[in-house]
Amino acid sequence: MTVWANHDLNEPQEDAIREAGSVFLVACPGSGKTRTLTFKIAEELSKLETPRQCLVAITYTHRAADEIKERIERLGVDASRLWIGTIHSFCLEWILRPYGIYHEELKHGFSVASTNDSEKLLTELCVPYRSPKVTYWDCGFYFTKDGYTLTCRDARKHDAINEILQEYFRVLSKDRKIDFELMLFYAYELISKNPSIAKLLSGIFPLILIDEYQDTKQIQYSIVSEILAAGAGQTRAFVVGDPNQAIFQSLGGFAITPKEFAALSGVSFKEAELTHNYRSSERIISYFGRYDLYGSSIEAASKHKTYPSIVTYDATTSKNGLEDKLVALIRYNIETLGIEPSEICVLAPQWVHLAGMTRRLVSRMPEYEFDGPGMVPFARDPDNFWYQLARIALTNASPGLYVRRLRWAKEILVELEAAGVSTSKMTPTRLLREANSIALAETDGLKYVELYFKALFSALGVDFTAFPALQDQYVSFFESSSARIARLRKEGTQFIGEIDAFRRVFRERSGITLSTIHGIKGDEYDTVIAYALLEGMVPHFADADGSNSAKRLLYVVASRARKNLHLIAERGRLNGLGAEYVPTEVLRKCRFDYDTFAE
Repeated sequence: MTVWANHDLNEPQEDAIREAGSVFLVACPGSGKTRTLTFKIAEELSKLETPRQCLVAITYTHRAADEIKERIERLGVDASRLWIGTIHSFCLEWILRPYGIYHEELKHGFSVASTNDSEKLLTELCVPYRSPKVTYWDCGFYFTKDGYTLTCRDARKHDAINEILQEYFRVLSKDRKIDFELMLFYAYELISKNPSIAKLLSGIFPLILIDEYQDTKQIQYSIVSEILAAGAGQTRAFVVGDPNQAIFQSLGGFAITPKEFAALSGVSFKEAELTHNYRSSERIISYFGRYDLYGSSIEAASKHKTYPSIVTYDATTSKNGLEDKLVALIRYNIETLGIEPSEICVLAPQWVHLAGMTRRLVSRMPEYEFDGPGMVPFARDPDNFWYQLARIALTNASPGLYVRRLRWAKEILVELEAAGVSTSKMTPTRLLREANSIALAETDGLKYVELYFKALFSALGVDFTAFPALQDQYVSFFESSSARIARLRKEGTQFIGEIDAFRRVFRERSGITLSTIHGIKGDEYDTVIAYALLEGMVPHFADADGSNSAKRLLYVVASRARKNLHLIAERGRLNGLGAEYVPTEVLRKCRFDYDTFAE
């Protein structure tokens, strides 16, 4: 059954969707990758042969999963036999929870340590290590199928970091907890050492879809490949991504080739490309094409393709003048070019560059709203149960949100059951009904969600403190939120603890966005303004891939823009040795007919 009209897809998209076998699809920015995935899923859902079968779609973020599922639901397609989410959620739901009894570290039960739990423990363990000094930020690691790899490039610290991590793993094991990296490692151990697991899953999944393959880790490829290999040709794969946007190498991500994935999984891929860019102007495409590492062919196909884009590069503004520069650029785009505030994004390499700047821009431009790291009171942690429940607590019942909130309610029930709560008398509609009936006048955000959570569980007749997994995550949620609010208030964001700031977390984008380069993947804006484009920041000084990493980062920055692009490498930022950062080398050497911006 075809679920699209003639105008919905171009020929390469339709060919990829109609391909009966496995597909390895390289999709340029703005090429309709999400649209193609959505229609592929919708088409394949209509072909499932038995009620036992379902499709699996693995996305890099929860946000991407939500977007795809909502698009499918808007098509009127029944998505009840689609599982979609991150690889961590997949491993937890399909491997660790049902088969953890067969793993020595999991057989007596386990819970998932939150990001806050891990940071707190590692910070404590680092305290005795002063020569060389080791901090939480040095303790990054990721697992391959052979063990963990350190991300710190300072070899002098490696012995100390290994000692810290061994104690970290010991404490987690004692507390029967696993973090997100152990989640992947234990899932791989289970599925590789127990072939029946992969065989069983391959019989359930006729198709596994992988989004943003270039950000996938080796161990993640290995987990999926065990299932594909066990399927012996009966389980297919639909793999989509763009190697030019592989900016997570420091976390273990890499852009596997079709040949490498075929050798690993035993699957034969048909290779295809999406080369029509429906997002950006020809001038913007011409610019980010200068950072292309793979010789990609990109053709402008958007309604904005002939837009007279303004592309500027400023390497003269000082750090002290940066705020004035950003204000001038924002006002120029809104007041002169007619760009909507919600279609402007301000980027920097790291969150540390953004929090203070967000506060200052809010003060300087009170007539506009801003969405950024200094504007939300708790971290986006979709794997924490209470964060998931906060989505319902902090959004209002409305026809436009009903389908989304009903899906959240279903996910809440799944998590409750996994925590040991009997949900036999609960339904998603009852959960929503009880949630919608709660009316609180509390204006303090943290107190509001605390009262809301207790009222809802009281209505459901459940004492959540009796369930260790729920209680642990409850403590983690409130501890991390309290600490975040205190820090942001200390930095001058006094309103951050109010209920309106809490509701902002789940509200649709309405103001000028501030984000990191890594955080902007998948988004698009009419105007992108990026600063701190400095060697040692883009790329990061610890990045071993140097200029190639810088090219990928700049490719991502520029390809987010539809119409206008402003790049700033400000002067006067000093490194730890007191030397001034210089503009990113590949940016400095890029030859382009930049426009002049006169304030």
